[in-house]
Amino acid sequence: MKILIIGGTLFLGRHLVELASAEGHRLTLFNRGRSNPGLFPEIERIEGDRDGGLDLLRGRRWDAVVDTCGYLPRLVRDSARLLADSVGRYLFVSTLSVLADPDRPGLDESAALARLDDPDTEEITGPSYGGLKALCEAAVEEELPGRALNIRPGLIVGPHDPSDRFTWWVWRVARGGEMLAPGEPGAPVQIIDARDLARFMLDCLIQERRGIYHATGPVEPTTMGAVLDSCRLAPASDARFEWVDNDFLIEQDVKPYTELPLWVAGSAGFNAVSIERALAAGLRTRALAETITDTAAWLGDRGELRAGLSADREHELLRLWRTRA
Repeated sequence: MKILIIGGTLFLGRHLVELASAEGHRLTLFNRGRSNPGLFPEIERIEGDRDGGLDLLRGRRWDAVVDTCGYLPRLVRDSARLLADSVGRYLFVSTLSVLADPDRPGLDESAALARLDDPDTEEITGPSYGGLKALCEAAVEEELPGRALNIRPGLIVGPHDPSDRFTWWVWRVARGGEMLAPGEPGAPVQIIDARDLARFMLDCLIQERRGIYHATGPVEPTTMGAVLDSCRLAPASDARFEWVDNDFLIEQDVKPYTELPLWVAGSAGFNAVSIERALAAGLRTRALAETITDTAAWLGDRGELRAGLSADREHELLRLWRTRA
């Protein structure tokens, strides 16, 4: 296949390029050349900005385009409109954050979507992120009716993750000692290795699929306790988990997904969406231990990470928790 990838040098896009090129697909990357510019010198690259620079793509044809970095509906619509007559299929990487009611477990692809009070806003914040992505999905479908493929992952994890959200747990458990574990050990967790997501996306293009897919994992449901236990086993850590309840963490203004990644107290459905449609389409996920081991190897001896509690903050939270107990 001839595939145009908008992005392609960061995290998910990087894994997709590695997979697709290894399997003989002919790729073109369109990006600004700012992230990892030395990657993939053997692959055609068109350097440009999607905000005003899409004319560089005129006059070309591809079997499909993969949009890995669309966040603003205006820009996604511009690219979808320009490419509508140049590609057979448009794959947009969306997010499970588009769901309007994350408190309900089991939501499938037909569930209601988040709406913005101001649909013209271009300010990307926690509250606006899901609504903006929902409008991006709609823009692709409107410009390429019947040829849009909207993939909705949750938390994407694994090597080369720039957010450090899952990576922080691997790093923190490897440090060992007493550590704060949020909520309940049995709380559900949904994550997907970027390499498994890339595999699913490429397969969907090859199979000429369309529509919407909740693409997260693992295939066998897991929990917060199981994730932390797996992190402890992979590097043979001596970490000892102190489980701290949700109400206390909320009272202490602990920030979900940033200070404590994977923890989403009050949004029980976010880590329990239905992935039945993706499974039927062939989604497969690797063992969690493999993701942890590979993430640890990529991480190496790097120090503080972008996400997660600081050592002082964690120590103080544990002190306050034990005092209350």
